[in-house]
Amino acid sequence: MLVLSHGGRTIFASDAPSSQLWVATADGLYLLTRSARGAWEISRKVLEGRHVSAVDVHGDVLVAGMHNGGVAVSEDGGKTWEFRNEGLSFLNVYAVHLCWRDGRYVLYVGTEPVHLFVSEDLGRHWRELIRLRQAPSAPEWRFPAPPNLAHVKFLTSDPRDSQTLYACIEQGGLLRSRDGGETWEDLTGRGFNDDCHRLVIRPSAPEQMFIPTGFGLYQTCDGGETWEDISERIRGIGYPDLMVYHPYDDRLLFLAGAGSIPFVWAQRGTATPRIARSRDGGRSWEFVGGEITDILTSNFEAMSVEGWAGGSVIYVGNTDGEVYMSEDEGERWVRIASGLPPISKGGHYLLLKYGLRGLAEYDAYLNPQRLTTAS
Repeated sequence: MLVLSHGGRTIFASDAPSSQLWVATADGLYLLTRSARGAWEISRKVLEGRHVSAVDVHGDVLVAGMHNGGVAVSEDGGKTWEFRNEGLSFLNVYAVHLCWRDGRYVLYVGTEPVHLFVSEDLGRHWRELIRLRQAPSAPEWRFPAPPNLAHVKFLTSDPRDSQTLYACIEQGGLLRSRDGGETWEDLTGRGFNDDCHRLVIRPSAPEQMFIPTGFGLYQTCDGGETWEDISERIRGIGYPDLMVYHPYDDRLLFLAGAGSIPFVWAQRGTATPRIARSRDGGRSWEFVGGEITDILTSNFEAMSVEGWAGGSVIYVGNTDGEVYMSEDEGERWVRIASGLPPISKGGHYLLLKYGLRGLAEYDAYLNPQRLTTAS
């Protein structure tokens, strides 16, 4: 099974292309199933009424993080679900990360406001990793839109060692833990913009990492000690967000984002979405998908790739509730689903739906009264 969500797992290695894709939307989680003839259809819908922000999957275990809903877990491939929020003091989840360590699952979730929790029993009990909030940069963490609360936007671990964990703070910076989240090193202030959207680590060259930010793309080739602004290589994507690599050839990279920051979307009525591809590990980039990006005003807010020895498939989902797929490394794209609820980080879809009027809707979406706090 594959998942397509904003703040969860995005890269999948397999022996052959999968026929099932879970899509996280602003109103539940949808399962798309592909028939033997190649047509896709909705075969299941769960977690209705919840804005599913991030999904991770390992085998039959699925974990869904929700805005103002906490975490739901399925251990039977999505047939049944259970909310598991005991010990989560904040339920506005933006990021989930599930890994297998020492013979058991270890599950992390990041929230707004910035808090990080860990569970070693698939969410039945949670413990907060409190030292994340003691980072030197923490007093400066601030999201620009009201209520100005930063969040943990993305979590990932080093492909060589799952104990090495990274947390991207929007807006705030990048932190690294080498002991599974117990203690943290603040990497902020080393040459990248602190509006960190995600971290991408190339397994074949793990000292090379990328950070798409709200103000450009940054790269390190020394494991995070120093960073270079490489935004000129993707001119036209001023707001890079999504980034994946082929799991069998990580020189093949895909990046998606908008032409400018979200406030400008509301002014112009379009996100000016773009998809870029690199075949040389990020040294050079070219735009692909013009047949869809040239006509869309919505933003791509989820991207996943599945790769096998003989090929790959890339999926993108947008704020209009559409899913597109490419089976030839981005040369041609086909729409496989439409009419879904928005596939969106937070309330981004409101800015495109209502224009400048959407700023008020976005404010309401982010109002502190909506931030559910567990008892």
